[in-house]
Amino acid sequence: MIRVMLVDDQELVRTGFRMVLGAQPDIEVVGEAADGRAAVETLRTLEADVVLMDVRMPRMDGVEAARLICATPGGPRVLILTTFDLDEYAFAAIKAGASGFLLKDVPPAELVTAIRSVHSGDAVVAPSTTRRLLDRFAVLLPEGDARTRDAGLLTAREREVLYHVARGLSNGEIAARLHLAEATVKTHLGRILAKLGLRDRAQVVVYAYETGVVTPDRPHG
Repeated sequence: MIRVMLVDDQELVRTGFRMVLGAQPDIEVVGEAADGRAAVETLRTLEADVVLMDVRMPRMDGVEAARLICATPGGPRVLILTTFDLDEYAFAAIKAGASGFLLKDVPPAELVTAIRSVHSGDAVVAPSTTRRLLDRFAVLLPEGDARTRDAGLLTAREREVLYHVARGLSNGEIAARLHLAEATVKTHLGRILAKLGLRDRAQVVVYAYETGVVTPDRPHG
């Protein structure tokens, strides 16, 4: 059973999510909170596996709450909810340790799949959403130089995989583009995470944008 906590300042939104998730045989909503501070306080005594977190809330926003929750050893994984005009909040939350983001109007089936993916240790970075959201504001990120930062850690093939992950391609799409088996791509991704000290696919995206591996004006490779 996947234990989920809902964090959103709109009760109607929480009610809708609770109804969707409550219909799933493997998901249980174990708690709710109306702001980030309440969520952090509640999680001191409540055991949850995944926190579905809004970004803009009173008292404490979802970014700061995600940072505190993700810094707790053995704590739940955080899945951020955002609207199109709040994409930079979602990016900041991923940088803080969240496992991905979804648009608030996500279809119910996609929400359920995302929660299961995050619970299993994967990150939710939808390809089309990644390209739209990150390309829009990546120019605001600190400049970096991918040629000097950790340049000697990755092989040429690993750098190729890193680039395509950051562009939002799935393992299957990367495998087709590089003429590799999907399992091989997964192995390369695992090595990239280990070498760069990154936790998941979402943080690969952050790393790639901050170091200049991917920029808004660089075409798909």
